[in-house]
Amino acid sequence: MIIAIDGPAAAGKGTLARRLAEKFDYAYLDTGALYRAVGLSLLNAGKSPTDEAAAIAASCDLDPSLFSDPALRAEATGSAASQIASIPAVRSNLLKYQVNFSNSPPENKAGAVLDGRDIGTVVCPNADRKLFITASAEERARRRTAEIEARGDAANFAAILTDVKARDARDMNRKDSPLKPAEDALLLDTTILDIDAVFLRAVEFVKAAMP
Repeated sequence: MIIAIDGPAAAGKGTLARRLAEKFDYAYLDTGALYRAVGLSLLNAGKSPTDEAAAIAASCDLDPSLFSDPALRAEATGSAASQIASIPAVRSNLLKYQVNFSNSPPENKAGAVLDGRDIGTVVCPNADRKLFITASAEERARRRTAEIEARGDAANFAAILTDVKARDARDMNRKDSPLKPAEDALLLDTTILDIDAVFLRAVEFVKAAMP
């Protein structure tokens, strides 16, 4: 069983994906972390996310330690990830990792849950279940602001909202694998729905595809 979950930043897809993976005891892959790791490796090396050659090289040789680095979730890293995600060769390199994960889940799990921007459309077009999780840009910026402040850091809502909209524009308008719902995806808007309501709807949706 393969479950593909797509959506823009801070819509709640990661939280939903983790809960579904736990519920059904499936393997979970946050594909955004792969792009963040590439972005972080560039930032750590003092290189620009627009440096295509450096980004491609980094995507070929990911450092596993970056996945546990607190800086992976920093706003600067997220912005860098969005920029390098528009580079076709980077997407191609990371696509192989994602496809292998979905076809052969770790620990011989009976299924895999992947969340990202193009899982249902490109990575796993034949996924058993596809969901597209969204929310208004304002609500997603509010969540980002609260998350940053909860860590004890200063956050500027206006700046974060601008960044959210810029990332949406890059993700939706890139030529290679743009962010969009798969035609057969279940659309869930978390602007008003809380995560528990979304989770319950998703569970029933997944169960309906089971033998």
